[in-house]
Amino acid sequence: MHLSELTHPNQLHGLSIAQLTQIAAQIRDKHLETVAATGGHLGPGLGVVELTLALYQTLDLDKDRVVWDVGHQAYPHKMLTGRYNNFHTLRQKGGIAGYLNRRESPFDHFGAGHASTSISAALGMAIARDLKGENFKVVAIIGDGALTGGMALEAINHAGHLPHTNLMVVLNDNEMSISPNVGAIPRYLNKIRLSPQVQFITDNLEEQFKHIPFFGENLTPEMQRIKEGMKRLAVPKVGAVFEELGFTYVGPVDGHNLEELIATFQHAHTIPGPVLVHVATVKGKGYAIAEKDQVGYHAQNPFDLVTGKAKPSSKPKPPSYSKVFGETLTKLAENDPRIVGITAAMATGTGLDILQKRLPKQYIDVGIAEQHAVTMAAGMATQGMRPVVAIYSTFLQRAYDQIIHDVCIQKLPVFFCMDRAGIVGADGPTHQGMYDIAYLRCLPNMVLMAPKDEAELQRMIVTGINYTEGPIALRYPRGNGYGVALMEEGWEPLAIGKGELLRSGEDVLLVAYGSMVYPAMQVAEILKEHGMSAAVINARFAKPLDTELILPLAKQIGRVVTLEEGCLMGGFGSAVLEALQEADILVPVLRLGVPDILVEHASPDESKADLGLTPPQMAKTIMQKFGVTEATVVTASS
Repeated sequence: MHLSELTHPNQLHGLSIAQLTQIAAQIRDKHLETVAATGGHLGPGLGVVELTLALYQTLDLDKDRVVWDVGHQAYPHKMLTGRYNNFHTLRQKGGIAGYLNRRESPFDHFGAGHASTSISAALGMAIARDLKGENFKVVAIIGDGALTGGMALEAINHAGHLPHTNLMVVLNDNEMSISPNVGAIPRYLNKIRLSPQVQFITDNLEEQFKHIPFFGENLTPEMQRIKEGMKRLAVPKVGAVFEELGFTYVGPVDGHNLEELIATFQHAHTIPGPVLVHVATVKGKGYAIAEKDQVGYHAQNPFDLVTGKAKPSSKPKPPSYSKVFGETLTKLAENDPRIVGITAAMATGTGLDILQKRLPKQYIDVGIAEQHAVTMAAGMATQGMRPVVAIYSTFLQRAYDQIIHDVCIQKLPVFFCMDRAGIVGADGPTHQGMYDIAYLRCLPNMVLMAPKDEAELQRMIVTGINYTEGPIALRYPRGNGYGVALMEEGWEPLAIGKGELLRSGEDVLLVAYGSMVYPAMQVAEILKEHGMSAAVINARFAKPLDTELILPLAKQIGRVVTLEEGCLMGGFGSAVLEALQEADILVPVLRLGVPDILVEHASPDESKADLGLTPPQMAKTIMQKFGVTEATVVTASS
């Protein structure tokens, strides 16, 4: 059977090991071919091919439920559930989503883009099943990195307290999340994997079997089962923590041995109550380059399959905001031992890997534990340290209670640096950084700022480090800067709550925040071509707002447009509206930003075009709003 003929995972039932092995090779080929062309997550899916095939051969997916923790390890699942022929559209506009999506397939039982959610969701399904008197299996597949997230541990604690609720948790243990795992739990899993009992049975016993006459180099299926049975005898000691938490522990099992996996899953399905199957896998399995560099090939931009190197850009690009952030913070930290960079398992993505390499004592990775990161930073701030919490906008949402209770209420000087703010592209709704302006602006004692370019980012990093009157947050976009000149040192902090007037004008006032400042300047040029004179303000701060600059100009000009790359509800434009209302300045206001919709996966430029946020589109909207007839000659494609 070729994978292209497989439209339902139940078609795996009854296939031989040889047939499954052929399908495994086809999955890897398609996976590599697609990600090399489109970019996307590479290592996670390659590591779970055999796990997925074996598990699905033991389930009836017309009724059984499978919950994947973080969809980027579920690419094989997508190919086995009728999406092989469209898989080449992965993460493209209108194509296959990079994460699980309940609207995309009936086999995507729970959508997730953030880690550590699978056990909670699966337990909810199992409890609902029992309350309704139904009968089906529920399986959660969670990576060992996700076990560093508190929510997963909360779910394990609850599930272990329900001995009559049948639930299988498959622990995909590859010693990695995006970067190598940190903390006591990964260390414990490593202890299990490398325990003398398990190692003896895995290595020595197999070697002894090979010397028995008639057995030869390859173990027969019968002897393989004996070996695995003896391995389980060693587990009560090394799997004690999971057993004490109320789970029946099975493993560790070789995550790339189909026969061993199938036998293990079949056995685990017969065990009542919560069961944890510990599967040891290799991230990037089957692609030697990804196996060797598991961090670098967690996800990739389009690359050459033969060399593994990224396809060169047509022209040199300016440094990314993440790199500028990492370099600038590291230079500041070299001269100030109080500065500590904190990440939640995202060293490379946030640019903190630069700090990690140069000043490891001033770098902390807490694992996938954003809540802990924020409250730990609050504790450090009480002792005079300057904690810098670098977390993607979308992931900081997970620590909202801690931001309010542990930082804002106590007015502690924690510096939040939110990478990937705004429209992020192919990862889709779960990763868009849409809400940070709105969800932080309403918090007492919080200061919010966003740079117009990478040079202003440098100054805002200094501003955030120097600010000690309470929490302060900095948002900046994904991708490269504008190529403006950067300074090596000597950056001056900005005055809190002060913007700048970049361009004078008489007909309309454009008040732009962060990544929308340069587009606002482009809009002003387009408006000029049509006889409309626009003033442009770089707000710099969403809170406190520079009312001394904005309000007089708004009153004088009489037309106001706000521009932001975030949700309009409660966002930057709302802040300007509130300020105008409180000052009794009644002028027409047009807010440009993201309406109350989910932004699906597409390139950032495609998403902006769909939202009417390209400079020509925005200029046209402004002229239509304020009755300029020349608007008809401005088109979104011009």
